[in-house]
Amino acid sequence: MKEKYLLHCPGCGRLFPDRYTLDCPGGCDALLRAVYAERRLILESLPGIFRYSGWLPIEGHLPIDAGPVSYESVGLARELGVSHLTITFSGYWPERGAGMETCSFKELEAQPTALRLREKGAGIIQVSSAGNTGRAFCQVSGLTGTPVVVVVPTPAADRLWTTVPAENVCLITIDGDYSDSIAFGREVCTLPGIVPEGGAKNVARRDGMGTVMLDGTVSSGRLPDYYFQAVGSGTGGIAAWEAAERLIADGRFGSRLPELHLSQNLPFVPMVRAHEAGRRDIVPSEDMPDPEASIARVSADVLTNRHPPWGIRGGVFDALAASGGRMYAVTNEEAQDAGRLFAEIEGIDLDPAAAVAVASLACAVDERFIDPKKHVLLNVTGGGYERAAEDLDRHRIEPFTWARAGAGLDGSLRDDILEWVSEQGVAVRA
Repeated sequence: MKEKYLLHCPGCGRLFPDRYTLDCPGGCDALLRAVYAERRLILESLPGIFRYSGWLPIEGHLPIDAGPVSYESVGLARELGVSHLTITFSGYWPERGAGMETCSFKELEAQPTALRLREKGAGIIQVSSAGNTGRAFCQVSGLTGTPVVVVVPTPAADRLWTTVPAENVCLITIDGDYSDSIAFGREVCTLPGIVPEGGAKNVARRDGMGTVMLDGTVSSGRLPDYYFQAVGSGTGGIAAWEAAERLIADGRFGSRLPELHLSQNLPFVPMVRAHEAGRRDIVPSEDMPDPEASIARVSADVLTNRHPPWGIRGGVFDALAASGGRMYAVTNEEAQDAGRLFAEIEGIDLDPAAAVAVASLACAVDERFIDPKKHVLLNVTGGGYERAAEDLDRHRIEPFTWARAGAGLDGSLRDDILEWVSEQGVAVRA
């Protein structure tokens, strides 16, 4: 292979070059994977996530020093009764060297995605978000000048802030929920010059998240036996599975896949229900009855994706099956108690979704779903909001416009967005 990487379709087996490709050219219902020429993990002398650039679908790097930070827990491990607990923290925690100023592991997705798009010259990226992903892409936009269109539910607009001015963001708020934002984002992507970020189909997003598995493994010197994470779409679990398979092929870190232990926040737990029923398909009437009411009652609303990549070839169902993993349904009270425990023992506040993951680990130990003497990797997907508020400036992203849920692109809104797109030609930095 002359190229750094090619894309592979697990459906038909085809290999082909990347042109910011999101789907198999043959029409397979499968998630494409990046296949790298370098089969060994080589650590680069680069900042943040780009330490792992050999296994990222990019050629260059960004001058951003933000990546996952792993350490061996003593306090939480002792409290839970786990012998070997590696915590990989993605957030803001200066004492640990964690510099994700938006306090969310979504920066792991945004950085390589923005660079991949720039290198492929595909256009201006559109992102739909419940808050954290949008904030991460706004931050990268502020740091690099990369233009981005972000669509979020109106209640999530307050989560859209950056620590540097971000002047190349087109923020559209939707009077609806996360799924309504996704639907409207698809409408926006029909406009010339705008391309979808891709979600789970975006190999840069998945391989960026996969650096959590890489960092935790490098830190402990071996693959974990168990991997814990809270999930909304489940893309992070897929990313962990793919990264673990690369590490096994490397040959230096172990030969067995870690069991994936993924969690959702009650009462909105469609993947938990589908997993317990052994179904490859999510059945809305059974797995997420009355979704609006359920979503309104969760404490971690970033975990409320109605259309996760569950049954697609290479999706969450396959990742759980391959690893022998399981799923957990965590109550708000359990998550809040776990968040308080983590803050007291480890010394940093958690994102609500990360608290769900901690609660699932406590449950796994209590219910003897894992062997507490084996090695555990806990993906703490966000935290450090209190420290960031003390240390860093915050610049609120003001909405460019708004739309109602289910509304299409009317003439005036379409013209306004196209005018914004035309203005970005001088804004993109080399």
